Amino acid sequence: MKTKPILTLEDCEKIQAACRAEALKNKWNVTIAIVDDGGHLLSLSRGDGAGPVTAEIAARKAHAAAVSRRSTKLSEERIASRPALIKMPVLPVQGGVPIMHEGQCVGGVGVSGVQSHEDEQVCNAGIAALG
Repeated sequence: MKTKPILTLEDCEKIQAACRAEALKNKWNVTIAIVDDGGHLLSLSRGDGAGPVTAEIAARKAHAAAVSRRSTKLSEERIASRPALIKMPVLPVQGGVPIMHEGQCVGGVGVSGVQSHEDEQVCNAGIAALG
């Protein structure tokens, strides 16, 4: 039987802290969602001033990144050239990034609240905290 790495609560706390630090440094009001490799929510943090809808959007971006095993930016680009892909069960908006460990997807981070490329910047800061 194979074994696989999984995200722990401690991992989620590290990711959340690094994401929050990046957002605060830039004065961005965002929501940060972290999911496991199946897209199931592990952690959600809606920052002060982040709109209520950002919670759902962040969670959907994280889910999309985890289950597709690719950034949501890539999905957004693919749909731009092939509109029929809009029927795919992923949110095709930049700001969701898969969390990879030793070549395996262990989850995803999704951020919502600022421009999509800034959301992704926050995601990447969080993932970088895992080392």
